[in-house]
Amino acid sequence: MTAPFVPQIRLYQDWLRTQRGLVFDDYDALWRWSVTDLDAFWQSVWDYFEIASPTPHHAVLATNRMPGAQWFPGAQVNYLRQVLRHVEPAHAAGMPAIVACNERGQRRELGWPELRRQVAALALHLRAQGVQPGDRVAAYLPNIPEAMVAFLATVGIGAVWSICAPDMGTHAVLDRFRQIEPTVLIGVDGVTYGGRDMDRCAVLQELRTQLPSVRHVLLVNDLDATKTIADSALFTDVMARNDAEVAAFEPLWLPFDHPLWIVYSSGTTGLPKPIVHGHGGMILVSLQLKGLHNDVGCSYHPNSWGECYHWYSSTGWVMWNAQTAGLLGGTTCVIYDGNPGGSKERPDWGTLWRFAAETGVTYFGAGAAFYANCMKAGLALAECGNLTRIRALGTTGSPLAPEVQQWGTEQFRAIRAMAGGEPQPDIWWNNISGGTDFCGAFIGGHRELPLVPGEMQCRMLGAAVQAWDEQGQPVVDAVGELVCTQPIPSMPLYLWGDADGSRYLSSYFDMYPPGHGRQPGGGDGPPAMGAVWRHGDWLRIGAHGGCTIYGRSDATINRHGLRMGTSEIYSAVEALPEVLDSLVVDLEYLGRESYMPLFVVLREGCTLDDALRARIHAAIRTALSPRFVPDAIFAVAEVPRTLSGKKQELPIKKLLLGQPIEKVVNRDAMANPGCLDWYVAFAAQRAQAA
Repeated sequence: MTAPFVPQIRLYQDWLRTQRGLVFDDYDALWRWSVTDLDAFWQSVWDYFEIASPTPHHAVLATNRMPGAQWFPGAQVNYLRQVLRHVEPAHAAGMPAIVACNERGQRRELGWPELRRQVAALALHLRAQGVQPGDRVAAYLPNIPEAMVAFLATVGIGAVWSICAPDMGTHAVLDRFRQIEPTVLIGVDGVTYGGRDMDRCAVLQELRTQLPSVRHVLLVNDLDATKTIADSALFTDVMARNDAEVAAFEPLWLPFDHPLWIVYSSGTTGLPKPIVHGHGGMILVSLQLKGLHNDVGCSYHPNSWGECYHWYSSTGWVMWNAQTAGLLGGTTCVIYDGNPGGSKERPDWGTLWRFAAETGVTYFGAGAAFYANCMKAGLALAECGNLTRIRALGTTGSPLAPEVQQWGTEQFRAIRAMAGGEPQPDIWWNNISGGTDFCGAFIGGHRELPLVPGEMQCRMLGAAVQAWDEQGQPVVDAVGELVCTQPIPSMPLYLWGDADGSRYLSSYFDMYPPGHGRQPGGGDGPPAMGAVWRHGDWLRIGAHGGCTIYGRSDATINRHGLRMGTSEIYSAVEALPEVLDSLVVDLEYLGRESYMPLFVVLREGCTLDDALRARIHAAIRTALSPRFVPDAIFAVAEVPRTLSGKKQELPIKKLLLGQPIEKVVNRDAMANPGCLDWYVAFAAQRAQAA
């Protein structure tokens, strides 16, 4: 049984007491200090995790403005430098950097010195191809060690990283990479998923053809070692380099806000938003999130000796970035590439658990839907190998239903009872909620606070999160809009290509008036401070501090943790000649099955039969991902639209979640109010069937 380590957040509070003379009566007092005295809190994070800079910063938060906050001006950092500081002590302790496995049963282990050598070899190769600081390197790779190596090499020389998963269709990838004009493309020859080998060379060739900015292609042979692509270099050849220049490689010192990576979050219209985060902000927030709230420790530290951190994710989900961030804290990252549920022909929800048992995972994370599927499959975790080293279960992506959490708790009670020895406390569930948008968490866990199934334990340190009512006033024990009233260092620097900042502003800051609620500690500030961040989630904050997310308050599709703009689904569906118009809503809500219906208006003479349903499914699967195939498709006469022609997604979503039609839509503002009767009747039928 894994030793009951002292919670990381307790170690931090002990440090605050001895080094700063700060003592807090309870977590609420600590949290209020962290969101009121922003300079003191974020400086403490910098000092506690010993972030180094060759030049001093002359302020912590020089400008408290949203958007446009200026953090740690004068400081220089590099994400890779923070990782490489662990090479010697981790290696001396015998801890690997990365442990990886795939569906084919191929297991690999990458030591810290070998990680450093491979990163240096690739960084020098990229530099030899003319890659300069600020250039974009795009990757089309699965969750394999090569993806982590390529990321670290890219950012080590100041280039900007961006990755898409190989299960994404060509058009979806191009919609992302075209916006950022990469100079280098790193792609995989193929993947194995759900028991099937899928060649990706043709997709890689198409990406290369459609991205004229690409000057160099690097091929990773993960499926077939004999595959090649014309005029490309092989990743294995680059990795073979091991000379004095590789040994002497040093990452560049970069300004605190130098771009690190570009991730994508979709709104309801237009192309996916290319979100740019900075080196310094991501170092700070990743260490604070992993090293305090998530309770992920350094693998060679006596208090967390042997920590093995696993969070199942594809590279298309921001949790891949979060998993990789384990390296910042000297933690062994344990990764799996493949389908966690087995194949379609042979479902097997024990796959990841057996993998965790075989690799000695201590921290096990996955999307909430994964745990629900394990429960529905009747999985007995005690039959999946020795899972006694697991001390924490992480979950995010969508709300975790109370009955699913209770199922997992009972499973681990049985595992620990079988192991014998002293009675153990219940497994700790670290339920977190954040987003791709700032690559962090607003709400999450605390190992010393009460754990209530269906709730997250607390608002994160440094995250000034509130639930606001329709008048923009904070509420407690009531559902409201999730807002963050103060900046966080990992909030986007900007959206790529958004020259005047208007798209960034409209995405997060245009719902409430500038200055409203912006004063640290409460109250309004001057309009020059800008507006609060409005995230797009329904949130309830309990009087005891526990938090519950009730799904999206806007119309973005959040399908099992992966977000996709409805416009991308429409683009795929409405390309079919039979489909004239379409509407999709995501009825994600706490305690309910994930349910995503698609409504289609068909060309005259066409019928929604099984063949057309199959074609619609195939179109979405090919252009986007199988995750966005709808649960049901319905033929309708019209899609409700505003007078300006916008689809009425949010009103229909609210209607189908049980709100009365007169509360969710203004018929006078509609171009075709008569079509609502069908949707009202449909909602009533669903309510009766529930």
